[in-house]
Amino acid sequence: MYCEGIYFDKDFHSLQYLCTVHDIEPHYAWLNQYNAAEDSASPFYGREYSEFYYEHSVYNYLIHPQWDDFGSNTLYVKILFVDYQEQFAILEFIGEWNDALYNDIMQLKREVVEVLVHEGIDKFVLIGENVMNFHASDDSYYEEWFQDVEEGWIALVNFREHVLDEFRRYKIDYFLNFGGYLDDLAWRKLGPRQLFQQVQELLLKRLG
Repeated sequence: MYCEGIYFDKDFHSLQYLCTVHDIEPHYAWLNQYNAAEDSASPFYGREYSEFYYEHSVYNYLIHPQWDDFGSNTLYVKILFVDYQEQFAILEFIGEWNDALYNDIMQLKREVVEVLVHEGIDKFVLIGENVMNFHASDDSYYEEWFQDVEEGWIALVNFREHVLDEFRRYKIDYFLNFGGYLDDLAWRKLGPRQLFQQVQELLLKRLG
């Protein structure tokens, strides 16, 4: 389920009840093409999911059990698609990205990104429309990630403006690509390879 009109303020409050947080599922239209739980190279290989038992939460809000825990208290991920031949991965997030309190970027880098990089992935599409807030610390893990994908890139798609403002404020935008078309991309209407191709073509124009 995708909640077309779900909104929070910058402190993860004031939910408009067009749906509730636990109704927000990771994008599942590509499951017939890729499932991280069935991918032996995935950090989430072998995981089993319940449709009824809600285990994880972001503050006081339970989240759908299909999201994956990678060690953060407030941020969860779903690997939507990986193509090892084309060397790209698409990740969707929900919650609060908090480097200041929980060092989320370290957890993400060590538990998820490095596993994928080890398998040759050097292009990352990060979908963040359900990331409600960002609290920065230092940029060392972003720089490390950037160096790990020297021949590739890291692109942020549909992150909220106040979240992107914080990335800019702390100069993390040096390592991440966002803005313009990437901030308002109707990605659910695309297949995973179509999404990758559109993002890559845009970045090649920018970086070229």
